[in-house]
Amino acid sequence: MSGARRLEGVGVVITRPEAAAAALAAPLAAEGAKVWLLPALAIEDVAPTPALASLLDDLARFDMAIFVSANAVEKGLAAARRRGAWPEGLRVAAVGEATAQALRNSGFVQVISPSERHDSEALLALAQLQVVKGQNIVVFRGEGGREHLKEVLEARGAKVAYAECYARVRPRGDASAVLAALARGEVHAVSALSAETLENFMAMIGPDGARHLDSVTLVVPHEAVGAHRAARRFARVAIASHGAEGLIEALTPLRVAS
Repeated sequence: MSGARRLEGVGVVITRPEAAAAALAAPLAAEGAKVWLLPALAIEDVAPTPALASLLDDLARFDMAIFVSANAVEKGLAAARRRGAWPEGLRVAAVGEATAQALRNSGFVQVISPSERHDSEALLALAQLQVVKGQNIVVFRGEGGREHLKEVLEARGAKVAYAECYARVRPRGDASAVLAALARGEVHAVSALSAETLENFMAMIGPDGARHLDSVTLVVPHEAVGAHRAARRFARVAIASHGAEGLIEALTPLRVAS
């Protein structure tokens, strides 16, 4: 029955990159949510550089490869495999279950990844990341980003290099539908996966949109995003676990409030 749908009447804005946002919209709508898509992050290829090519040609010298996102898996593995086969014995690790699943789907059976929280801190807490003195570790990521992973691993005695294989950019999206929904009070939640996505979203809606956020819940995957200064514009912050089901569970209490 439609009355049993968990998100009946809940309005939510999804800010993930376009393809991921569209895929997530379907299960939310099936639970009765009204969904607006406003991708606040886009993934673009970067021109290959001699430094990246040299690093990928020398992957065999590394003890571990860490992938920070599913995009890092897609772009990083494609770049690496253009240079040759993946070195036998090079362990892989993932920040978060979505990234770990992307590695498994790419043929890796053994993936080091946290099973509970899905952030760098959770990965660093694993036993395999505790004793890394003298190890060479490569981190596949986009251009820029948090330095926490590198800083901690280097403090533990590892040597860390970056394989930056894509760029994250702010899309030139049309926010007018979201702005109108915010003004009408129809938006109850905004889902943002990263601090960068949150910053882009705030820039896209501008001051006119931001003034309507004092009754909106910000849904994030971990506390680090919720601690961002932009999160203070929202009524509250909710932490969602991995995947569509995790987001649905985080949004379900808003059905009563709405």
